[in-house]
Amino acid sequence: MTTHPNKVALITGANRGIGLETGRQLAKLGFTVLLGVRDPAKGEAAAKGLDGHAEAIALDVATPDVAARAAEDVQRRFGRLDVLINNAAIHYDTGSRALRPDWTVIREAFETNVFGAWRVAAAFAPLLKAGGHGRLVNVSSEGGSLASMGAGAPAYSTSKATLNALTCVLAAELRGSGVLVNAICPGWVATDMGGAGGRPVAQGAAGIVWAATLPDDGPTGGFFRDGKRLPW
Repeated sequence: MTTHPNKVALITGANRGIGLETGRQLAKLGFTVLLGVRDPAKGEAAAKGLDGHAEAIALDVATPDVAARAAEDVQRRFGRLDVLINNAAIHYDTGSRALRPDWTVIREAFETNVFGAWRVAAAFAPLLKAGGHGRLVNVSSEGGSLASMGAGAPAYSTSKATLNALTCVLAAELRGSGVLVNAICPGWVATDMGGAGGRPVAQGAAGIVWAATLPDDGPTGGFFRDGKRLPW
């Protein structure tokens, strides 16, 4: 097992579920793990449960300017960021239909799932480039695949499809900088959002960790689950 001492990883939406488990796995690999959370108290409690160096950082991705302030803090303390994982997401609206839109839910979903990830990526891109080997991972879903998309969960599905498009754009803009950008579907995972019946959280997180620890000649601009490509 390859370890990554002295590397810094930031995960948004990381005080529970797949974000926290991703942090746990990265901490075991030697990363300094920053758990981006809305509630610092909950974040610090979560960080104490991880083996290795982990701490909480205030980062509500849906609030303008917070990402920029968090990037300034990471710049001051570490001078770079090796891994950024955009994990924060809301509103798996399985009971909704596009022809009966709940505009409040749709706007909230895009604010976090798309604009939040976009803000964070833009704010931290200079720090990812600073080390020359950055990894940017957007936690997406096969529900956002145009190849298999159907009825149901319109806010979630369309926001994840947009996140996939953003992944392609960011990968192209960062090509040649040493930063690899990929979208990862963790699969149906038994979390608060996914509900009971999904596969273990550790299995879903493993695919995210795979993308976070790709070698320099690894893929960029792709969509994967468990290290295997998915159709857009």
